[in-house]
Amino acid sequence: MSGRRSLSPITREHLDRLAAIAREDLEARFARRPQWARYRDRILCSALMQGAALHYLDGKNGVKDLDVYTFFAEPPAGLAQFPQRWRTCADFGSSSLGRDPTLLEYRGRRVDLFGRSLPVAGDSDPVEALRAYLAGRRTPTSRALAEKAAVLLWPEPLRGLVPWPVEG
Repeated sequence: MSGRRSLSPITREHLDRLAAIAREDLEARFARRPQWARYRDRILCSALMQGAALHYLDGKNGVKDLDVYTFFAEPPAGLAQFPQRWRTCADFGSSSLGRDPTLLEYRGRRVDLFGRSLPVAGDSDPVEALRAYLAGRRTPTSRALAEKAAVLLWPEPLRGLVPWPVEG
């Protein structure tokens, strides 16, 4: 471990746990805010993003926290707009990734959970939708996310796939 960052590799088991944390967070949000439950059928994908995703690829960046984004297809006319401030935190729990010694309230690494809607149809390919969002760099968030990497967590058959950066 290097200061606040863990240099331990991110494994498939870590990705599985992050996918479960993201799913539990979504279900809790939908239960708390029934008007958002209509987005359940509009989920495109969930992905580990930012520095932890880059660490998954290079093993050098280190892990300070774990940023997980769930991307949704934009709502059709008549469906309430996606909430702009969609962020919560969770505790990853004990693992080989250790914990940030400055965050005493967490047993493990902090997981920051975000949601964003993308201007695509509900049946869009999640990999292509995410790549287009990051390549477009139209918003401050998409520009910041495009600077690092993305590793898919959900849908499960795509878990571990790296849609960003695009090779080639």
